[in-house]
Amino acid sequence: MTTDANVAPHNLGFLLVPEFTLLAFSSAIEPLRMANHISGKELYRWSVISDDGGEVCASDGIRLAADYGIEDEVKFDTIIACGGVDIDRNYHKQTLRWLSRKARSGVTMGGICTGSYLLAKAGLLDDYLCTIHWEHLAGMREEFPLIKSSDHLYCIDRDRLTCSGGTAPMDMILNVIGMEHGKTLSAAISEMFVYDRMRDCSDLQRVPLKHRIGNAQPKLQEIVALMEANIEETITLDELAGYVGLSRRQLERLFQKHLSCSPSRYYVNLRLLRAQQLLKQTGLSIIEVATACGFVSTPHFSGCYRTFFGFPPRDERASNAG
Repeated sequence: MTTDANVAPHNLGFLLVPEFTLLAFSSAIEPLRMANHISGKELYRWSVISDDGGEVCASDGIRLAADYGIEDEVKFDTIIACGGVDIDRNYHKQTLRWLSRKARSGVTMGGICTGSYLLAKAGLLDDYLCTIHWEHLAGMREEFPLIKSSDHLYCIDRDRLTCSGGTAPMDMILNVIGMEHGKTLSAAISEMFVYDRMRDCSDLQRVPLKHRIGNAQPKLQEIVALMEANIEETITLDELAGYVGLSRRQLERLFQKHLSCSPSRYYVNLRLLRAQQLLKQTGLSIIEVATACGFVSTPHFSGCYRTFFGFPPRDERASNAG
């Protein structure tokens, strides 16, 4: 999108679902406001939508007034559904029909926090790469097998924008602003918000292990906690097994059964994910990152990194610098 003053602002409608998450909604709105402020132009315009045009109560009890109801005829370029608690019960069928109608008219559709569930329920995410808050990932994959669900912080796939909760919508909207009006503007917004690093669409949500495997495997949770606490000075598998009173063979069976990989592979992956964070968030050299993540040599680290992420660590550092 051009910043020409004669071009109409990009008009966004935020559909608030009862018990929506206020933090996620605010994280999406504020970058738009700051884009207008810093540029000195009305690049973006936004409105709040509810089912009936009345106020909507957030999950924290704060009520927000809507500008429009779904029956009002308003032209939007983008519509973003903002979800929160009990999303599977806090919607109406007419809302799904409205979302479908807007999508057919060519409107870009989005969902933040659990708002992606509504898009999926309306059939708007089939064959799209999308994400949702980690608490709902497993259920999303089970209920909607045609979607390409991801555990990334956010996904931008053609005319679909989906995002997890918390502050992740800020990263997604900053990325959109950067694509439409340049990275200089998105970086300036980030600086105004004292936001240290804009996360990109390759960043993953941190899904708690207990949510992935349940609470019935305390020894597995303890072993992973030990791995996470010993990234630079790694612990042998025999030592890990001994800490929780298992044999090495029992340890290996436990990981294969519940995490579908060997404990050594899981440990290496943890260290590589930590290395990615350091490459993106610090000025440490690649050699220093390799050492900090328990790799005995830079070539070994680079080879493991390329295998896991699909590109070498130097490319990660270069893309982050750009």
